[in-house]
Amino acid sequence: MKIAFIGLGNMGGGMAANLVNAGHDVHAFDLAEAALTRARENGCTTYTSVKEAVQGADAVVSMLPNGAIVKSVYSADVIGHAPTSALLLDCSTIDVATAREVATAADAAGYVMVDAPVSGGIAAANGGTLTFMVGGSDEAFARAEPILAAMGKAVIHAGASGAGQAAKICNNMLLGASMVATCETFAMAEKLGLDLQTFYDISSKASGQCWSMTSYCPVPGVGPQSPADNGYQGGFATALMLKDLKLAMAAAKDAGADVPMGQRAEELYSAFADAGNAGLDFSAIIKSL
Repeated sequence: MKIAFIGLGNMGGGMAANLVNAGHDVHAFDLAEAALTRARENGCTTYTSVKEAVQGADAVVSMLPNGAIVKSVYSADVIGHAPTSALLLDCSTIDVATAREVATAADAAGYVMVDAPVSGGIAAANGGTLTFMVGGSDEAFARAEPILAAMGKAVIHAGASGAGQAAKICNNMLLGASMVATCETFAMAEKLGLDLQTFYDISSKASGQCWSMTSYCPVPGVGPQSPADNGYQGGFATALMLKDLKLAMAAAKDAGADVPMGQRAEELYSAFADAGNAGLDFSAIIKSL
C-alpha cells in the first residue's frame, strides 16, 4: 500500500519506519531536514511538500503538533490533493471539536477519515507497540485497523468521529493525576523512613498499585527501567503532558464535567514546566514534591 506520512518527529519517525517494515511504500514529509534524512535511512521516500507526498496515496497518516496545524494541513494540502479513495488517519492529539471539524470537511469532499491518537510514548512508537484509540465509522475503522496494527499492539474503536480524541484526553488526564499521586506517595514514604524499594515491593502488589508505579516508576533504581533511570530524559515530555491536560480541562469545561484531580494535576504540571522543566519526562515532577 502507498501511504503518505505527514509529520516525522519523535513519534512519527518511528511510526513511519514501522510501516516500511510492514511492507508499505511510505511517502514522507516533514519541515525538518534532519527528520527527512532519518526517514530516508529508514526506507521512506521523502518529499518537499505535503501535496507531493499525498499524490496517488492509498492512505494518508499524520502526526502533527496541534489542532490548528492539523486543520491547516488537511484543508490546504491533503483534501483535494490526495485521491478521494485515500483513507485519512490523523494520529495527532488535538481537541475533539477540531477533530470533528476536519472529519466533517473530509467527508464533504468524499473522503473517509478517522482520528486515531496514540498512547505509549517514543519507545512504543519505535517498537511498534502503541495503543490506538480510533474515532470514526465502522467502515472507516475496518479500513484503518490493518494500517494502525502495523504500528501498534492494540487498535480500539472508541466510537464516532472525535471519540478517539476524547478517549486519549481522558486517558492522559488519568495518567497525569496518577503520576502526581505516585510521586507524592514516594516522597511521603521516604519522609516516613521507608526504604523506597521496599515500599515499591509492597505497594506494587497491593491495592495502591497503578501503571505510574509498576511500569513507569518515577524513582531512580526502583521498578522497571524508566526515564527516571536516565536523568528523566526521553519518555513523555512534561510539555506534552501539560498540553494534554490543558486539552482535558477545555473538554471538561465544554462537557460540564467536574474534574478537581485533573485540574490540580494541570496546575502542578504548569508550574513545573514554567520552572524550566518542560523538556524533562513528566515523571520528573517528583523533583517538585
